[in-house]
Amino acid sequence: MIRIQQLGQQLNATKSTLTIQDSRSGKKYEIPISNNSIKASDLEKIKDNNGSIIRSYDPGYMNTVNCTSKISFIDGDNGILEYRGYPIEQLAEKSTYLEVAFLLIYGELPTQLQYDKWCKKIQTHTFVHQDLYGLLSQFRYDAHPMGMVISSLSAVSTLHPEANPALSGQNIYADQKSRNKQIHRMIGSITTITALAYRNRIGRQPNQPHQQLGYVDNFLYMMDRLNESNYTPHPTIAKVLDILFILHAEHELNCSTSAVRHLTSSGVDIYTAIAGAAAALYGPKHGGANEAVLRMLEKIGSKQNIPQFIENVKNKKALLFGFGHRVYKSYDPRAKIVKQLAYQVFDLVGKDPLIEIALELENIALNDKYFKDRSLYPNVDFYTGIIYKALGFPTDMFPLLFAIPRISGWLAHWCEFLDDPENKIVRPRQNYQGYKTREYVPIDQRKQTDAYIHAPSTSFSTRRNVSVKK
Repeated sequence: MIRIQQLGQQLNATKSTLTIQDSRSGKKYEIPISNNSIKASDLEKIKDNNGSIIRSYDPGYMNTVNCTSKISFIDGDNGILEYRGYPIEQLAEKSTYLEVAFLLIYGELPTQLQYDKWCKKIQTHTFVHQDLYGLLSQFRYDAHPMGMVISSLSAVSTLHPEANPALSGQNIYADQKSRNKQIHRMIGSITTITALAYRNRIGRQPNQPHQQLGYVDNFLYMMDRLNESNYTPHPTIAKVLDILFILHAEHELNCSTSAVRHLTSSGVDIYTAIAGAAAALYGPKHGGANEAVLRMLEKIGSKQNIPQFIENVKNKKALLFGFGHRVYKSYDPRAKIVKQLAYQVFDLVGKDPLIEIALELENIALNDKYFKDRSLYPNVDFYTGIIYKALGFPTDMFPLLFAIPRISGWLAHWCEFLDDPENKIVRPRQNYQGYKTREYVPIDQRKQTDAYIHAPSTSFSTRRNVSVKK
């Protein structure tokens, strides 16, 4: 009987519709509702008197669903984040990053046999093509490591033409073995490429991967070993970084993940798609947010300056970083975990002075009506920058510590996109407000416009500019 009632409810749900009345024509339209969404293509039946189709306008995709996914779930109002149904709190406490990566990509937690084989495959692919060493060594000493890694990821596609749909056929990723090969290579090589970028940045020779160490330990080994024959990272540091990797592994359709799906829709190879996603993550509004928090706390300087800073924020004279989120309207569940990790790090390496400023700023903001009314709660970026700084990571490495774990989420969405028959090449529409058809005007008959075409000139051009003007 219960089953019959459930089927009845499902049938009623499928019959739900949205009634739209067009005031221009007086016509009514019934738009089917499924999963609390309507298909944008159903709006095409609504036309004006000239036959022009109505479009939905949504800059920034504030209220647009562009895929069906089973990877992660966010309830922003209640501060819930789940990977494949598992609460982030449980995964951070009980799991490891590589286990979570397996979960995200394949949908279930691995058995011991699967996990051991998975880890071995990933570790094997920490060894990268020799040409990448040469490529990374050619960057300037002051090149930003994120730029180096993005370029290197893109270059990987040229080293494996057999994995490029443009060269080897559009259906090569339909073969699960071929797809798995790229997954192993991508997750394995990203730590090596990042370590190479870091070592080049500080003028040191690269370290080869250590096959006896775990994923995070090996990453730290490649970054930090000097000439020790038995160097191993501190277990607390490795564990903290492993948990941070879990927290950053996936977060639904953010800017960089959407970029993966967008690029994948064209049929481009996975390495180019991941490089594009990393480029999106490079932006200060996305992967650079924790660095912005750090600079904000440094600018505040001391706890005594916080009240004035708060007033400046309210009066639009200062920006508050690390608070609020596009999705979360309550406390970011990841931020609670990161806050606990911060104390573990400080117990090991000493307390960073910025933590006192951060704690006081958080305390004031959480009890201030201005911030509560606007749902401005600490997000995951608020404490991660402080942790990375305490552990000695340069600020320009922060986006990379975000990118390494996020690759598993990107790969999960890549696989899901490939398997979803509903997906097509991404081609949004525009609201054109430019000129209508006009005739070409010969150059000697054109009027001067107010287009500003000047660009800044460096001091290196001073002598040349003077000489050219003489």
